[in-house]
Amino acid sequence: MASASLQFFAFILALFGVFGDITATLLPNWKVNADVGSNIITAITQMQGLWMDCTWYSTGMFSCTLKYSVLSLPIYIQAARTTMVLSCILSAFGICITAVGMKCTKLGGDTDSKSHACFAGGLCFILAGIFGLVPTSWYTREIISNFLDQTIPESSKHEPGGAVYTGFISAGFLLIAGVIFCTSCFKKQQGAWIYPPKQHHFPSTEQESNAGYNLKDYV
Repeated sequence: MASASLQFFAFILALFGVFGDITATLLPNWKVNADVGSNIITAITQMQGLWMDCTWYSTGMFSCTLKYSVLSLPIYIQAARTTMVLSCILSAFGICITAVGMKCTKLGGDTDSKSHACFAGGLCFILAGIFGLVPTSWYTREIISNFLDQTIPESSKHEPGGAVYTGFISAGFLLIAGVIFCTSCFKKQQGAWIYPPKQHHFPSTEQESNAGYNLKDYV
């Protein structure tokens, strides 16, 4: 029962990780630059994401431009696009597979089949967490290196936006959920291997019965 409740908790974490992963992929605020200028009325917030760049003015105006050209983008943005999409796909597969393999569901067949499905879903979550952690780390490194570069003007420097933090948290949720699913199945298989079912043998009783029968033959 404890294992079933633990799997349910991991499934909830995985759901939060999937939704956060998709949200971080689509959000335009991977890096943010606030340019106040000489007047607060002309304050501008520039945001750059994986798929679009947006500008928000203090007057409430909001405009976005899509990044149509892929080859013109820096290599870290191209890599972030690919890995984040793969993370979303793997996490969605993990949700479907673990829903079949969980103990609290009536899908998946016998116990061994559910255990294998649960383990496969855990691996999907771990891979999705890794694919989500790599681009966010790389993107953050590029932002920090550009921010500390003295040759870059202050107006061109950016800070990490909310999408980066969302990606980090979602990757952590997916990694934790994947480890819980894999270890729950592994502990069960290891316990069955260490403590095999006991077989009851009664050699002494059989020998006594055979001895009694042989004595009767001589009487």
